[in-house]
Order: sequence, then structure tokens, then C-alpha cells
Amino acid sequence: MSHSFPIAAGTMLGRILSRFQERLGVAVLAVVLVLSGGVQSAFAHEFKAGDLEIGHPWSRATPTGAKVAGGYFTITNKGSAPDRLVSISSDVSDKAELHEMGVKDGVMTMRPVAGGLEIPAGGKVAVAPGGYHLMFIGLKRQPKQGETFSATLTFEKAGPVSVDFAVEGLGGGTDDHAN
Repeated sequence: MSHSFPIAAGTMLGRILSRFQERLGVAVLAVVLVLSGGVQSAFAHEFKAGDLEIGHPWSRATPTGAKVAGGYFTITNKGSAPDRLVSISSDVSDKAELHEMGVKDGVMTMRPVAGGLEIPAGGKVAVAPGGYHLMFIGLKRQPKQGETFSATLTFEKAGPVSVDFAVEGLGGGTDDHAN
């Protein structure tokens, strides 16, 4: 047999129970986020090198037999002097290059960027689909959704920084990481 006891909303006990329910809801949400990896990916996917912050490096999964993969991220320069991304290396491929994609006279072009990529003082550069992007060439293994792979970005002033690229689905990630 169940009994219920009405508690007036304005009573001390009513206020205590209401606060307890609110806090319990927040605690349950926090546990769900931690278990699902949401909090970890939100906080653990930014990297620093001197005045530079590298935000959410990611790549797409590749189909079986693919020899190349792309890499994307943002670089924010919080310093008062420009810096330059001068080289990339990775354990997932034989070599890695910075490329630029563009459209000229209605024709899409892609070419390696000579001399590196400048990150202006106080500025932000997106390495994203449709513009500057990394090419991981001569894949040693296929990046699979849900995995990560490491790479080293080397900057002229800030030096080398190791980052982990989160591998998203084949068609994922196009606009959802434009921090």
C-alpha cells in the first residue's frame, strides 16, 4: 500500500525537496555526459603550443583501399607576433602536406602550400574542407570512425606540438567544428 503526503510548496521541507530534485537532475546529466564521452571530447580536444591554440583536429574515416585522408582544425594565435605552420608529420601516413583548395574560372583546384601557413597575431585560421587542409598521403592504415591518430604540427616560432585527430564518419564534420 502506498501513501503520499502532501507537502506545501512554500514550506521549508518543500523547498529542500525541490532543490534536491534540481541537483539530482544536474548530477544525473553530468554522469550521462561523462559516460557518453561528451565531456571528455569537449574538453580534451584542444592543444597548445606557445601562444597558439589548436582546436578540434579531426579527419574523416576512409573507405578500404584509400591512399589519402584529410585533416582539419582551427589555429588561434593569442600572441602579438605572427607564427607559421611549417610542417606536419603523422604515424598514420608516409607523409603529410598542407594543401589549399580553391575555385578559379569555375574549376576547382587543389595545390600544396609552399612556405607554410601564416597564423596572424591575434588571428584565427581555419584548416577546413573547401580551403586550407592537410593531406595524409600514403596511408599506413585506414582511419576508422571513433578512433584517433597522432600527428605533429611544427610551427616556426612555437615549435612542434603533438595533436590527436578524432576520426569522424565518411561524410561527417563539415560544418560542426568551425570554432
